[in-house]
Amino acid sequence: MSVPVSLSAAERTEFEAFATGIANNARALSLPRFRRPVDVMVKRDMSPVTAVDRGVESMLRERIEMAWPAHGLLGEEYGATRVDAEFVWSIDPIDGTRSFISGWPLWGTLIALLRGGKPVLGVLDMPVLDERWVGHVGVGTTMNGVRCHTSACQALAEATLYTTTPDMFTPDEWARFDRTSQAAHARRFGGDCYSYGMLASGHIDAVIESNLMPYDYLAIAPVVEAAGGVMTDWEGQALGLQSGGRVVAAATPELHAAIIASLKD
Repeated sequence: MSVPVSLSAAERTEFEAFATGIANNARALSLPRFRRPVDVMVKRDMSPVTAVDRGVESMLRERIEMAWPAHGLLGEEYGATRVDAEFVWSIDPIDGTRSFISGWPLWGTLIALLRGGKPVLGVLDMPVLDERWVGHVGVGTTMNGVRCHTSACQALAEATLYTTTPDMFTPDEWARFDRTSQAAHARRFGGDCYSYGMLASGHIDAVIESNLMPYDYLAIAPVVEAAGGVMTDWEGQALGLQSGGRVVAAATPELHAAIIASLKD
């Protein structure tokens, strides 16, 4: 028997209540440490990590294990467990650690629920800004409890396009991104996960990024898609646990298609 890749109304209510509850718990741990002295360590991939990242992820994993012992887990700091399970939680305790340690408020906590390997629920929480997006695939996205929607932008020449940093691209990827973003109405840098919330709420029109890990985008995809947007890899394939690190998020199918075409070799 095939595994369903959607949630019933009762499941949506139950899982959203749980996910937003643990997002509140994450805020309670991370926010008091923001703009306070914190030790910074460097991981093998040369990215920074703090005790706050690890403490938040440990708490989230413990809460999930207690509530749903048969579910799988994927986290930035402590890896993967039972990712072949029907339900898998993906967590990024602090997306934008560099922002966190430099006092920049655009960092967030990302929580996703996957069913059958596909993200069906996403929570994008911005503690400093007190903004939270919750997306249910096929149902809708809310920002602080109010429904939101992507913009109606269809043309690349009219789009405002974001990426976090040029440093995430290889030389070949940068050439493709540069060509595409120069064709847009405006391109801007910075934002980490926050750009995708702005996209879901219709304030910007597209995000193109590379060198991401699954926990960076699995929570974001439901937020963008349930708000009316499209989010895939650079080849236009749906995102899942096995996707590569290159993503395109766009406000409309037409804009998404234009970006994918522009990014081709």
